[in-house]
Amino acid sequence: MGVINTTPDSFSDGGRFDTTDKAFEHAQRLISEGADLIDIGGESTRPGSQPVALEEELDRTIPLIRAIREISDIPISIDTNKSEVMRAAVAAGASIINSVWALRLDDSLSVAAELDVPVCLMHMQGTPATMQQNPAYQDVVAEVKDFLAARIAAAVDAGIDIEKIIIDPGFGFGKTIEHNLLLLKSLAEFRELGVRVLAGLSRKKMIGTILDKPADQRLYGSLSLAVMAAMLGADILRVHDVGPTADAIAMVRALGKVA
Repeated sequence: MGVINTTPDSFSDGGRFDTTDKAFEHAQRLISEGADLIDIGGESTRPGSQPVALEEELDRTIPLIRAIREISDIPISIDTNKSEVMRAAVAAGASIINSVWALRLDDSLSVAAELDVPVCLMHMQGTPATMQQNPAYQDVVAEVKDFLAARIAAAVDAGIDIEKIIIDPGFGFGKTIEHNLLLLKSLAEFRELGVRVLAGLSRKKMIGTILDKPADQRLYGSLSLAVMAAMLGADILRVHDVGPTADAIAMVRALGKVA
């Protein structure tokens, strides 16, 4: 899953793709590098971020979705928590809803069920504005797993086919480095919930802290985590650097083919 942040304040590439033309050019690059799907977000959810107005989020995302759809049938994920954006994005050609709130806000769950597209449900402790102030758990793996199990049940009760549900442990969303590493180490446990698992580790702060590298120098750390996540059971990898990651995962797949 190739990431396109159309925001001026995203943690890794804020401002680089803040116009439709620049974002569209980047989308073409990601597709050419081997992305299987594109994830488009118009509201930053980095630690400390604040919500943006509905019209602004629509302006950042909908023209881009339409532009991509004119040149490619690649699946497009809309990274949003506003039901109005979900409706507009799917109408424009998006085919997946990616919710860091796990469809807990307002009418987002019922709208996602009505739209009848795959959904990604992510765990987050707190809100983007507060989540990294003091994250704490008794047992991070058990608590995150229980939360996601409950959200799967809520989605199914709302009418969403379990085959269309994806879960994301939410690396970096209300977690310390130790929490993130424990979740990664236990990633295979999340497959027990019976749905596909997404891992979003690319360029995260944990890499920067461990390697003492800024966001634009975290490629090798990101690749290491992508390989580990793939080997530990992730079905989808949400990444910024599609080409290098595709090469790394091709080697993981090759290993899996050896009897």
